[in-house]
Amino acid sequence: MTRRAAPTLDVDALIGDPGTRIVVCCGSGGVGKTTTSAALALRAAEQGRRVVVLTIDPARRLAQSMGVGELDNTPRRVVGVDPAAGGRLDAMMLDMKRTFDEVVESQASPEKAQQILANPFYVALSSSFAGTQEYMAMEKLGQVHRAAEADGTYDLIVVDTPPSRSALDFLDAPERLSSFLDGRFIRLLLAPARGPARFMTAGVGLVTNALTKVIGAQVLRDMSTFVAAFDTLFGGFRARAERTFALLQADGTAFLVVAAPEPDALREAAYFTERLAEDAMPLAGLVVNRSSSAESPGSPAGPAGGDAAPALGADEAVAAAARVAKRDPRSVTGGLLRLHADRLRSVERESRLRAGFAAAHPDVATVVVPALSTDVHDLDGLRAVGRLLAGG
Repeated sequence: MTRRAAPTLDVDALIGDPGTRIVVCCGSGGVGKTTTSAALALRAAEQGRRVVVLTIDPARRLAQSMGVGELDNTPRRVVGVDPAAGGRLDAMMLDMKRTFDEVVESQASPEKAQQILANPFYVALSSSFAGTQEYMAMEKLGQVHRAAEADGTYDLIVVDTPPSRSALDFLDAPERLSSFLDGRFIRLLLAPARGPARFMTAGVGLVTNALTKVIGAQVLRDMSTFVAAFDTLFGGFRARAERTFALLQADGTAFLVVAAPEPDALREAAYFTERLAEDAMPLAGLVVNRSSSAESPGSPAGPAGGDAAPALGADEAVAAAARVAKRDPRSVTGGLLRLHADRLRSVERESRLRAGFAAAHPDVATVVVPALSTDVHDLDGLRAVGRLLAGG
């Protein structure tokens, strides 16, 4: 039975549609999400969209490739975008702690905000708590989206999701952090602050004494002080998490799952694809990055003593290389034949992996992006990636 080929992802139609307001590039770490995000944003800008790209990549490759000296929490204009189409491109990088600070300052009175910001437990929470980066990425997305809707500065937001061990962290983090801030442990810490000491049960007192022995009295006091000051903001965190989730489910949002042509990356992509479907989030398609090409640079272009031909398969190339090596172990032709065979085997292996994904997810549109011979380090490199994403 012949397998049905996966439908082709039309990237230009996606980014050119004025109804597409947010594109979220997601996937496991190390698959090229940052480069894909930047290339999509640049291509959209040079087709007339007003674009901002938000990256959460700590390696700062985006700033380097876009020629921006430094990225921070404020959008910065990218110079060098072709002005012919009338578009624009800004770029920004998530400052996790600064975003958390902005949330506190916008939701609390100046006195209470200062009390929270100076608390040692808050400093630790806002800088290193598991899931904070993912949560703050969504906070920043919400901020940018609200500003764009209010003043029309941007008509497309491209989001490069955090590099996570699991792609699912991105979707789970808002609920996980808001649940933590609204959980039983926090309620326990709030008990003394919310009422007279006489209402504090013996059980709560025993737990508090036990915690004091485990984590120390000062740490517990810092946590209690933070929680008491933060209590009025708990509902706001949960409400924003819910609004963000609804925004990600909206018709104007499109998810692109980015993967490498490797078993683990495609397995993660499949898991994420299924999770997006469960949460009713709009999946635009799959980008398979850094794919091997059947054309080997320097592969034999003609007969070498009757042993080499340009259309050799992998097994034939190996056999031909063996015959050439038998006559001349130092032959360059033999080495090129072996290189050609290795490349063809990589192409065949990746094709099988993609076919397996397509068989399990036949309706997921896919685009395959060949690996470039050099790293992407400027706008021309991003344009080249954009052309490949668009099938060019």
